[in-house]
Amino acid sequence: MYQVNQNLVGNSSLQNCPRLALTLGDPAGIGTEVILKALADQDIRQNFHITVVGSLDLLVQTHTKLLSLTNNLVPLANPAELSVIDVPLPKEIQAEIIIGRGNQASGAASFAYMEYAIAQTLAGKFDGIVTAPIAKSAWKAAGYSYPGQTELLAEKSGVERFGMLFVARSPYTGWTLRALLATTHIPLRQVAYTLTPQLLSKKLDLLVECLEKDFGIENGRIAIAGLNPHSGEQGQLGSEEIDWLIPWLEQERQNRPNLHLQGPIPPDTMWVKPGQAWYGNSQNQNPADGYLALYHDQGLIPVKLMAFDRAVNTTIGLPFVRTSPDHGTAFDIADKGIADATSMKAAIELAAELVSQRLAKKLSNA
Repeated sequence: MYQVNQNLVGNSSLQNCPRLALTLGDPAGIGTEVILKALADQDIRQNFHITVVGSLDLLVQTHTKLLSLTNNLVPLANPAELSVIDVPLPKEIQAEIIIGRGNQASGAASFAYMEYAIAQTLAGKFDGIVTAPIAKSAWKAAGYSYPGQTELLAEKSGVERFGMLFVARSPYTGWTLRALLATTHIPLRQVAYTLTPQLLSKKLDLLVECLEKDFGIENGRIAIAGLNPHSGEQGQLGSEEIDWLIPWLEQERQNRPNLHLQGPIPPDTMWVKPGQAWYGNSQNQNPADGYLALYHDQGLIPVKLMAFDRAVNTTIGLPFVRTSPDHGTAFDIADKGIADATSMKAAIELAAELVSQRLAKKLSNA
C-alpha cells in the first residue's frame, strides 16, 4: 500500500486534516465494497476527513450483504457512522441499477456522483477527490461521451494541460514508482500520429511540476521511453526517434539544464531498473524519479505487473488533487465479498499526502 507520510499529514484534529470527497463510482461494481472495507481502517478514519459522495441506500445494501457473506470476519465501516452526501437520483434510475451489470442507470448514477464531487471541490468544500472506478460503456449508454473520469475532471476544471500519472510505493524497498502516460485511451494505431514534440513538452512540463509541487523533488531524473522496438535502432525499426524524438529530447536538455533527462530508452529495457528498485534485487539500480511512457500499455503493463493491488491513478494538472485505485469496476465479483480494498486505501492515503504537501508548500511561501 502507499504509506502516508505522517510528518506531512499529522494525526491531530480532523479540523486540520485533508478534506477528501470519495465518489462511489459505478454502483453496480465493487466501489461500495472497497469503500466500506477501506474506511474500516481506523488510521484512515482518524487522520483524514472523508465524505462519501453517492447513494446512502446502496452503501447500506452492500453493508448488509457483506455482513451476511463474511459473518463479521472482514472489517467493514458502518454507513451510519460515515459522512455521506446522498446524491439524489430519479426513482426510475435507482430502480434499474443491477449489481454486477453496468448499464445506462449505473452510468447515469456514477456520472451524477462525479459531477457533484467536482462542483463541490471547485467551490472549496473539499481539497481533493478520490474516485471509485466507473464503466466507460455505462457512461456512454447514459449519453456521456468521455474517454474516462480524467477527461471529465479536466473539462469541468477548465484545464487543457493534464495527465495520467500512476504512483505506487514498493512494500519491499519503500521506493516510489511514478509513471506518466503521454497518450492514454486511444487506439494503438493512432499513437504515432498523436505524439508530437509539442505534446511531449506539455507532458514533461506536467511531470516536472508534479515532482516539485507534490513530491518535493527538484532537478529530478526523468526517463523517457522510445516509441519503437530498440528505440528504432537508428531508423531500421521505425523512424520516429531519428525524425523528431531524439532532436526534441536534445532541445529539452538544452532548455532544462538542471534536469537529468534520460532517453529515449528502448521500451523493453526501460523498466528493468524500476523492477530492481521495486523488488530490491540489485545494488546498482539508480532509478529515475519519474518515467514518461509514450502510450497506455507501454506504461501500464509494467506498472500493473509490479503494483497491481497498490498502484494509484493520479490526475495531474488539475487545480485540486485527484486519485483513484488502479482497477476497474469488476462487475463479475460485485457483492461477493472478495474485492481487495488495498488500492482504494492507497488512493486515499496518497490523496491526503499530496493535499498536505501542497498546503505545506503554500504555508512556507506565505
